[in-house]
Amino acid sequence: MVVKVGIAKLGNIASGVMGELLLDERADREDMITFMATSGTKLQPEDIDRVVSNMKAWGPDFCIVVSPNGILPGPVKAREDLAAAGIPCIVITDDVTTKKEQFEALKASNFGYIIMKADAMIGARREFLDPIEMADYNGNLVKVLSITGAFRKMQMELDKVIDQVKEGKKGADLALPKVVMTTDKAVEGEFSNPYALAKARAAYEIAQSVAGVNVKGCFMTKEWEKYIPIVASAHEMMRQAMILCEEARELEKGMDAVIRKPHKKTGEIVSKTALISKPE
Repeated sequence: MVVKVGIAKLGNIASGVMGELLLDERADREDMITFMATSGTKLQPEDIDRVVSNMKAWGPDFCIVVSPNGILPGPVKAREDLAAAGIPCIVITDDVTTKKEQFEALKASNFGYIIMKADAMIGARREFLDPIEMADYNGNLVKVLSITGAFRKMQMELDKVIDQVKEGKKGADLALPKVVMTTDKAVEGEFSNPYALAKARAAYEIAQSVAGVNVKGCFMTKEWEKYIPIVASAHEMMRQAMILCEEARELEKGMDAVIRKPHKKTGEIVSKTALISKPE
């Protein structure tokens, strides 16, 4: 069978940029198809309603709802409306674990979730953030989430759900992920060189802390002379995290130990480390 995977992208986080691409990296899988509906940059009710309407019309086997701050009313209503239409939902969002009451409610719900703790908010001050700064930041963040292992773990969790649908499970029978992507979770099994592992851990820890700096610069500091260097420093932190990731990957290359786990056309995941070899 061909599994229909819906992706409702509300606003933007780096995990949403790569979401469906991680599931079909060469666009040759024959066991699944994806459809993305997006609200663009906005989280207004009319934008979210448009996404939900299009997703319901397509009728996926399950839907991934990606958004910043996934406990806001808009993203919550989107997944509740999709669930009411019989579409199982997996929430992918940045770190909402500090909002204790709302996070406990999400944990207790029937929704799956993947909390990407290092998918940190951007320094969104007009005096600092222009389109190129935005793109550069997201590029650095995508590299951090890729090389540390966070994206691989996210992809593996989503592939598990696809496999369940292929086995004939649907609706409430699906076991949806309940994952908080900590540093330990992200880097597990990704590195052979202990120095590469240490650099990746450092990168993920730095990326997690970027959000707190940007919250201070965007919401807690009023004077522009003070908040500009604060948000600029957060972006410099993400750049350094990216550099640590590049250094970690180069160490793994030097050992011919970079892990590659491509999909076959059937959706099966195969694996290799030696560059000049076939995945099995």
